[in-house]
Amino acid sequence: LRTHQWCFILFNVLLFHMLLFGADLLEQYFLHSLPLSYTDAKALEIRERARKLDLDPLKANLSHSSSSSAVTCSNQEIFLLIVVCSSPENRTRRDVIRQTWGNATGCRGYSVLTLFAVGKAAAASTQLEIDEEAQKHRDIIEGSFIDSPQTQTQKMLMSVEWTVTFCPRARYILHTAQDVFVGVASLAGYLLSLTQLEDIYLGRVVHHGVPNRDPQSPGFVPIHQYPEEFYPDFCHGSAFLMSQDVARKVYVAAREVPLAVPPAAFVGICAQRAGITARHSSRFAGEKHISYNRCCYKFIFTSSDMREDELFQDWKETSNGEDCSL
Repeated sequence: LRTHQWCFILFNVLLFHMLLFGADLLEQYFLHSLPLSYTDAKALEIRERARKLDLDPLKANLSHSSSSSAVTCSNQEIFLLIVVCSSPENRTRRDVIRQTWGNATGCRGYSVLTLFAVGKAAAASTQLEIDEEAQKHRDIIEGSFIDSPQTQTQKMLMSVEWTVTFCPRARYILHTAQDVFVGVASLAGYLLSLTQLEDIYLGRVVHHGVPNRDPQSPGFVPIHQYPEEFYPDFCHGSAFLMSQDVARKVYVAAREVPLAVPPAAFVGICAQRAGITARHSSRFAGEKHISYNRCCYKFIFTSSDMREDELFQDWKETSNGEDCSL
């Protein structure tokens, strides 16, 4: 190739990296929330109660509200615990995750564990299948409530309670939906670079989320349950990350937050009450499906609305070890 052709190719490669990395930095700068003050007495109380949390009573109480065949990690140092919010009927999707990105048990020498959170199935036949699947894979956390659109916030709270109780040494917890691709290596690399190890609540931040006031809607939030015009900043529910201390603070704060609000907003309200700020990263796609590009998928943390065949293809191509650097 001639010199000007090489220059053209190099320019386009540089432009791609500038758009990919530069846009991420700019978006994080403009969307990053201002830090909260810890002078609020209620926030200080929640943080102190979370710090002194006694896990023994939690284990007794949780045994009545959920069942689990998942391998507990009370005595394990888990670097990244991934909890996938799943529906009882969707075993096919769980199996695809187990065979793709959820197959990772470690990254750079640090342990990774993927579990699935579900409620009870409405159909007895489906519940039997869930019981068999749970015994086979030992990776299912199951609530005592019927899994439905109205119990998704209850499922979120259950998964936080289970994490705090049975995985207290998990350093980071990623909550994600079942249609999401997770770039485990990319996320782990980012987490290893962090210098601040507490108060981490990270995802695609939603500003001025509006409660659903339509009484005919399944997501209806009555004013008497949540009277505010907007939700506080919260991380989009497709995928967000918490440090272990944040999970404990969310658990403590949750006692005074209504379950009528959506799961992601529920976590955001709990976080705000504990003096925790939602931090934005555009490497979380939110509800967006990112068009596939191998180097892009090696950089981002998540992409949503993924088909099962896409999960297989994208995981295979991003796990081949091929470098994307210049």
